[in-house]
Amino acid sequence: MLRLKLETQIIVAGVRCVLGGLAALEVSEWTAKRTIKGMFWITFTAIFGSAISVGLVGSMFAMNFDPPYSASKFIPTMGMLFGNTMVGVSLGMDSVLVSVDTRRDLVESMLCYGASRWEAVWPIAVDAARTAMVPSITSMGITGLISIPGMMSGQILGGADVMDAARYQQVIVFMISASVALGVVFSVIAVSFLVIDSQPQLRSERIINKATQPSVKSMRTPMARSCSSIVRLKAWKSASVDSR
Repeated sequence: MLRLKLETQIIVAGVRCVLGGLAALEVSEWTAKRTIKGMFWITFTAIFGSAISVGLVGSMFAMNFDPPYSASKFIPTMGMLFGNTMVGVSLGMDSVLVSVDTRRDLVESMLCYGASRWEAVWPIAVDAARTAMVPSITSMGITGLISIPGMMSGQILGGADVMDAARYQQVIVFMISASVALGVVFSVIAVSFLVIDSQPQLRSERIINKATQPSVKSMRTPMARSCSSIVRLKAWKSASVDSR
């Protein structure tokens, strides 16, 4: 029995790590227009850490799962937390990188006039956190009034009591908002401290803009064209010599 519980815990932990890694790759590598060195580990720590901590606390004390890591209940809950936290973290980090890229003169002026690292980061971090939290706050405000989420609808259609379904949905919504808030705060501050170092200096060269990077094909095109033109020129010269 003890061995079965241990194997279950290992399987659930492995699934959580896989889900967290895929979410971090989606945010930092696959869909990000701007990246920075170390962005994957920041994203993974923000998404995985916030979702796991909120998921365990909510499962133990709010939803009373026994055990709290039960695969049939805990993994779907973690999937909802990972998905929503991933959206918030993505919006927050992208907002920081865009603000640093577009408001570079303002940040450098603040640093030149003696602003500390935190004073230069604060306006950018506040705007990024506000932008990232808008979807979660909006969803929390309309749940049950305008839209009925899928979890609540499924329980009602499955024959569960309406009040129990509403209670579980309310707990899930609060857990999602808490997880998103924790992940956004951590990721925004971490990325902001990467682009403004401890000197403090603005390190905008660390930002990698994928939209402006030339592709391998575009870099090879001029060389290929020049080589083909040289070959055609040599062929024309040899043909003209032969005709003479």
